[in-house]
Amino acid sequence: MSVTDPELDPGRCAVQRLDLGYFIRPAVETGTGQPRVEPALGYLVRHADGLLLFDTGIGLADPETEAHYRPHRRPLAAALAAVGTAPTEIAVVVNCHLHFDHCGGNPDLVGRPILVQRPELAAARGPDYTLPELVDFTGASYRELDGEAEVWPGVWVIPTPGHTTGHQSLVVRRADGSLVLAGQAHDFASEFGSAVLASRAAIDGAAAPLPVPPAWLDRLAQFDPRRVLFAHDWSVWEPGELFG
Repeated sequence: MSVTDPELDPGRCAVQRLDLGYFIRPAVETGTGQPRVEPALGYLVRHADGLLLFDTGIGLADPETEAHYRPHRRPLAAALAAVGTAPTEIAVVVNCHLHFDHCGGNPDLVGRPILVQRPELAAARGPDYTLPELVDFTGASYRELDGEAEVWPGVWVIPTPGHTTGHQSLVVRRADGSLVLAGQAHDFASEFGSAVLASRAAIDGAAAPLPVPPAWLDRLAQFDPRRVLFAHDWSVWEPGELFG
């Protein structure tokens, strides 16, 4: 699925969504009394400087975790082949965070720099966070970040803590406004939309109590986002008259 068309973008930067499988979140975690099937989505950024991969799929977990989430994986190579590329062509990896359902394909990309917030990597190397073999595998090459970083011209890593301390999103600046790969900064596009509305309500002087949007929302607003995409939701957030 092509999210942007490089022929329409003066910056010749395209983003393609990758279907990397799904998992089944149990009812005890959904708050609805019912289990929920959630996608695992990655994104391929085609830039003049190379190919960047944002999230790499679901890693093989221990038997308890496998039974808990019942994942159905699509191999990274197959997902990339569906959009006309291969793991050997990837230049840079960015994971929104290092839980096993976002970094599972990293060991297939040995030697490629993996951009990660320093607190995220420290947490991932601690107990009860993720699968150690998906973090410190042979050939892993991390570039630790302390906050924002411009990876390539017009492609920014922005810290969006909340789901994890070191969670980060990717902003792709385009002539028609920016595209944000938000990972799991919010689980669903509707939750991101609610945060935007909360920010607008505060600006409009609505009386308390009001929900408090994440502090990083104002920073994303400065990039004039036209589309925001997520790791576990096929839906896409687009602004009305409320943002930008």
